[in-house]
Amino acid sequence: MDIEKNINLVVIDNKSSITMNFSLSLDSGEVIDSNFQKSPVKFVMGDGNMLPGFENVLIGLKAGDRCQFSILPESAFGRSNPENIHSFPRHQIETMLDNDNQVLEIGLVLSFADKSKSELPGVISRIDGKNVYIDFNHPLSDKVILFDVHILEVKN
Repeated sequence: MDIEKNINLVVIDNKSSITMNFSLSLDSGEVIDSNFQKSPVKFVMGDGNMLPGFENVLIGLKAGDRCQFSILPESAFGRSNPENIHSFPRHQIETMLDNDNQVLEIGLVLSFADKSKSELPGVISRIDGKNVYIDFNHPLSDKVILFDVHILEVKN
């Protein structure tokens, strides 16, 4: 058996090094992220670069495989949690706005700092007379993600 054929028989397991192209899309067809027109990505299974729900569907694939998977919210970016929506006084949020470019409106993404001073994005989900409600759930929570992959190389 020649080496080229042997390389193509290597299948992805939980410790594989993988080179691939991918895209993430919503049910609507909107592409969230893709590297099909760019350089492929390289990663090692379990290294934390990819959510486990995305890694799990790769198990058993080999170089040359091109597949599409529907990743349910629980295995992708999770379900939204109502406890991650917080109310702030309107005046407090208005002081955060870049007055030249930002308007207080639903859908605006603002940057906050968590207890460890890490950046935490939040999306304005509701505005009433005195309060602004910020949703700190992941923007892709509750979404089914179409994961399209083309495996270019697998090393174990």
